[in-house]
Amino acid sequence: MTNAIPLTAGPVLAYLLGSIPFGFVIAKARGIDIRSVGSGNIGATNVFRSVGKGWGLLTFLCDFLKGLIPALLFPLLAEHLGFGRSTDGLRILCAAGAIAGHNWPIFLQFKGGKGVATSAGALLGIAPAAVGVGLAAWAVMLVTLRYVSLASMVAAGAIAGAAWIMRDSGELLVPLALSALALLVIARHHGNIRRLLCGTESRFNFKRKRGDSA
Repeated sequence: MTNAIPLTAGPVLAYLLGSIPFGFVIAKARGIDIRSVGSGNIGATNVFRSVGKGWGLLTFLCDFLKGLIPALLFPLLAEHLGFGRSTDGLRILCAAGAIAGHNWPIFLQFKGGKGVATSAGALLGIAPAAVGVGLAAWAVMLVTLRYVSLASMVAAGAIAGAAWIMRDSGELLVPLALSALALLVIARHHGNIRRLLCGTESRFNFKRKRGDSA
């Protein structure tokens, strides 16, 4: 019964934290409804393009932390409170809760973002070495092709692949969870996939000026 408390409370609290729509709040503070400009997404990329570079980076950091904190610190807190040693299962449940909160936030009628930054933070708390591989893949794809969506999907696949390669013998939980997460990230980019196939997906402009929402 004692172990059931963190397994229940951890994901619920992670979901509530993940539901905080930082992109929406930051843009609203600048007088912009992020859902009505650019791509309409509440994530960091749309804030970067539609509100400003600094605000986009702040959104990314906040979304990243709301994935990292539950996956890394919630299990440690449960252990500190005497609920037993942290496990991969609890870390994965807390990570899943945070990502679900971002994708389907209770505070925005369950209409959220694509979960890339939040997933990256959660993954860093679960499998930091695999995240390093994914980050390298993301950077290469972004610099060479300048499609944020494609870079994010490739990074998700790279992280899952690295988790399988780096896993200890007999360990299946983390690689399976990261593979499921990669599929979720790709599924959440279904609109981007259609635009990529049609050749209408916007490329990321590193020199984009504030207020340009093309």
